[in-house]
Amino acid sequence: MTELTTKLTSLRLLLDRHPAEAILLRRVSSFAWATGGVASYVNTATTEGAASLIITRNKRYIATNNIEAPRLQEEENLAEKGWDFIISPWTAPLKGLNELLTGITFLSDVPFGNGKDISTEISRLRAHLSSEEGQRLRELGKLCADSITAAAHAVQPGMTEFEIAALLGEEAQRRGIQPIVNLVATDRRSYRHPLPSAKKLEKYALLVLSGRQRGLVCSVSRMVHFGKVPAELERRIHAAVQVNAAFIAHSRPGMTLGALLEIGQAAYAEAGYPFEWQNHHQGGVVGYEPREYIATPGGADILAAGQALAWNPTVAGAKMEDTILLGEDGNMILTPTPDWPMEQVELPGLPPVLCPLVLVR
Repeated sequence: MTELTTKLTSLRLLLDRHPAEAILLRRVSSFAWATGGVASYVNTATTEGAASLIITRNKRYIATNNIEAPRLQEEENLAEKGWDFIISPWTAPLKGLNELLTGITFLSDVPFGNGKDISTEISRLRAHLSSEEGQRLRELGKLCADSITAAAHAVQPGMTEFEIAALLGEEAQRRGIQPIVNLVATDRRSYRHPLPSAKKLEKYALLVLSGRQRGLVCSVSRMVHFGKVPAELERRIHAAVQVNAAFIAHSRPGMTLGALLEIGQAAYAEAGYPFEWQNHHQGGVVGYEPREYIATPGGADILAAGQALAWNPTVAGAKMEDTILLGEDGNMILTPTPDWPMEQVELPGLPPVLCPLVLVR
């Protein structure tokens, strides 16, 4: 209960700060965060779940319909953990929730009725991971790394991107992970968000996975090439490696995301690609969303030990992405792929960083 108690305390401090009488949490990510990883969705692509949490100064409720209530009560044991259920018929699923919120001032993590939207503050709470969450994220990181490794070793020339995505999704699902982001680009297809298509693999594939388990999300990307890697692609991969290492090495408690973005911009320029950072966001803090918030110019968010980040520098077809956990004494890469060719990057006055290269098959 320590994790839950800490989170309830943080939420109730928001009631005093604004002030208000209750907080409504409808986002799937917020529900999972506040319940220790319980799923409130039916449709895995939805933002708002089929159950909501309402926290007041002295009570806490789950408002849901008569379809979802039995699973949440019996399998997830949320009633035993002190949550009072407000159950509405599926024909009017928000009836009980609306009745509870009528006539009171409340805060919300999504636009809802007369509630005050505090989604930004809630995302910051979700991003400060407890030690228990850090351990769960470490376990998830290994599973995501194993999934993408297995898929990369299974792809073959002639496969469509759909088939490659199916391989990656299967490897994730068999490990109990939901592949909520599953992107594939082959050969000359260099979009930053390459939704899988019917295009067939000739020699080169980029695989991208964001996997979710118990609400937490971990992201990793890897590249595979059949035969000798062209010199131009090698240059782009090497440039992305330099930027990636700069981001990871400098991501320490006390740094701001804005300062880290400037470091990344300088690394792009030094690698010979000064404008590539403008073509895609560079990543940011992770937790119960693939990115709880990203690094933007001048961003004032200050990093703290225990937080996790995923940087994703790209150079037109070459992409780096790992999830890292910030510790007091150093960073841990949560998505290592030991069977992958790696480059160790040495940065002045900073620990070396191991970055994945392209897997040549």
